[in-house]
Amino acid sequence: MTTIKSLDDLKKAREEALKKREVKAASGTAQVIVGMGTCGIAAGARETMKAILDTIESESLNGIIVTQTGCIGLCEKEPIVQVVIGSQPKVTYGKVDPEVARRILHEHVVNGKPVTDHVIQM
Repeated sequence: MTTIKSLDDLKKAREEALKKREVKAASGTAQVIVGMGTCGIAAGARETMKAILDTIESESLNGIIVTQTGCIGLCEKEPIVQVVIGSQPKVTYGKVDPEVARRILHEHVVNGKPVTDHVIQM
């Protein structure tokens, strides 16, 4: 990350952040966020992330941005995956093993139907 030393640097950083937000909110774009805090990793988040990335690659799924984040704060529900599609509300899933991750990609991200048996109410 670059350091901000002037007002112009701050304005440039703001513009870049707004552009990123517009891309995420664009119709048809989905963001999948995997909780990769130490508790998530211990619970299997690496395998979950690998399953998500492998599925996207093997099935040539487009318009999906996969990112990771630190601890989400619900250690007992790890691994946690969050899905944001366009401007729809974020959906948070708990106990996401590789099989559930593939279901989330197919049912929610591709077909628009949340996987209700793994949704966490936040």
